[in-house]
Amino acid sequence: MRAGRNEMAAVESQLAPHRIREHLGLSRERMARLLDVSTRTVERWEQRADLPASLASRARLAKLQQIVDLGQVVYGPDGLRRFVMLPMPVFGRGTALQLIEMGEADRVYGAIAADYEGQGF
Repeated sequence: MRAGRNEMAAVESQLAPHRIREHLGLSRERMARLLDVSTRTVERWEQRADLPASLASRARLAKLQQIVDLGQVVYGPDGLRRFVMLPMPVFGRGTALQLIEMGEADRVYGAIAADYEGQGF
């Protein structure tokens, strides 16, 4: 149980809502929709360099960080922003951001991972 807490603390120490938002090229409003919180809440987290109190919000934020981390390796910073905003056949002609809003961030991460594997990294 202790190892699980230490791992979560290590992940949380890397989370920064404003950096994740900037890497994805999102407004605070869009970030709030992805995390299912208010825009004011995102603003408060950024101003205070704070993390969500809710475990569910922290988990969604951690998944976004994973998407950013792998997406930047596979596509680069500009390519990642295009990837999340452009409609794609793999997402039924929707965007990665739309899937994330619907709670399907794992599908988005899986698509990035498949591209990573396909590039022979």
